[in-house]
Amino acid sequence: MNNVWIIDDEESIRTICTSALEDLFNVESFSSASEALLALNSTTPDLIITDIKMPGMSGLEFLNKVSEKFPNLPTIIITAHANIDNALSAYKGGAFEYLTKPFDINEIRKLAIKATKSSKPQHNDLTQESNSQIVGKAESMQEVFKAIGKISKTDITVLIRGESGTGKELIAQSVHENSSRSNEPFIAINVAAIPHELLESELFGHEKGSFTGAQSQRIGRFEQALGGTLFLDEIGDMHPELQTRLLRVLSSHEFYRVGGQKPIRSDVRIIAATNQNIESLIKTGKFREDLYHRLNVFRIELPPLRKRKEDIPSLVKYFLKKSADEIKSDQKDIEDPAMEVLNEYDWPGNIRQLENTCRYITVMAPSTSITLDDIPDEVKNIDMSLERSPHANGLDSKVNWEESLSGHIRNVLQDKNDLTTLSKDLEKILLQEALKASKGRRIDAAKILGLGRNTITRKIKDLGL
Repeated sequence: MNNVWIIDDEESIRTICTSALEDLFNVESFSSASEALLALNSTTPDLIITDIKMPGMSGLEFLNKVSEKFPNLPTIIITAHANIDNALSAYKGGAFEYLTKPFDINEIRKLAIKATKSSKPQHNDLTQESNSQIVGKAESMQEVFKAIGKISKTDITVLIRGESGTGKELIAQSVHENSSRSNEPFIAINVAAIPHELLESELFGHEKGSFTGAQSQRIGRFEQALGGTLFLDEIGDMHPELQTRLLRVLSSHEFYRVGGQKPIRSDVRIIAATNQNIESLIKTGKFREDLYHRLNVFRIELPPLRKRKEDIPSLVKYFLKKSADEIKSDQKDIEDPAMEVLNEYDWPGNIRQLENTCRYITVMAPSTSITLDDIPDEVKNIDMSLERSPHANGLDSKVNWEESLSGHIRNVLQDKNDLTTLSKDLEKILLQEALKASKGRRIDAAKILGLGRNTITRKIKDLGL
């Protein structure tokens, strides 16, 4: 029977873990990392399960020392202090797995069995700091942190999926900063923001005289990112011709400048991102399936803010401090009623919208304490409508419109079996209402819809508004 050590300063956690594992392993528990480290001089367990934050030596310090002395000894990190720094440090230090409290008993049993049958990942130095701008305690964000940690030692292609404003570029930067390419360039380009006839030159560069207006040689983003990471945002908007060119580069690891005759070696890690349903684009012939499989080697799903509302208070505090630092003023506190309104709002523009709202409040709030009166009307109006009776004509209005829309969709499917036209009609209505609400100001309408300025301009043109 394998030997498992439990290290935690909380007696209740040691008891829970012991009860969960004692029928599978010989379990010994320690109340401090120092005590366990001393015990390692005389015996070596098959698995260590340790907390991170403990009096004296922390779990991460302990993990470093264990990794140096016993590089193949698997360790499972558990913590109530869940953030991206701890998650990345745990994985980079060679942890087999990282769990947040409270954890499922069956999960730790399964992990313990799996860990004792596996060799531990190679130890890495923990001195490099990770991107502390990423705030998140929600379980969905913990999965994101784990994903970044697990691929930190690899060079695989990553596809980040999530709605506009969820922080896809920030996650891409974190992947880069915690990779072996962290000392090389991180180059980002928004595919949707550049007309497709100019995008090829933007990506691959061009030679002098290769087309009208090419008065000098231009180095493209692939060359700028040499040795580092190229982040392709809004990849779903890439023109089919360029998709073919990108696929060729990913396959051959070389490219030509526009008008060039000499192949250039491409030593670049690709991270792509999209807020679209790529599978639907493939079905309609707008995105190459083979390119999708090239990009979708490792997928990271970012949750919308409305599905991780437990993170809103921490994000508000972070953005208020950031905004205060930007304008060189004291950070403002927020009263509970005002925070409650922010917490109830669904944030269609996600984190980007929340950050802009905090910046607005920081500038506009007259005192050092943010009250309900300081919250923007569009956020308060949502909350005020929720306070009013949600029933219209004796029916729940939300259910009513959702059922009506579902019924209409079913009718369309029966008649045509094609939702393309309906999808465009719905998008057109959303754009029209956003423009009405913003009194025709496109940048404000873009914020309402959680879109970029260039994206909304393109959509307005495409839909003939």
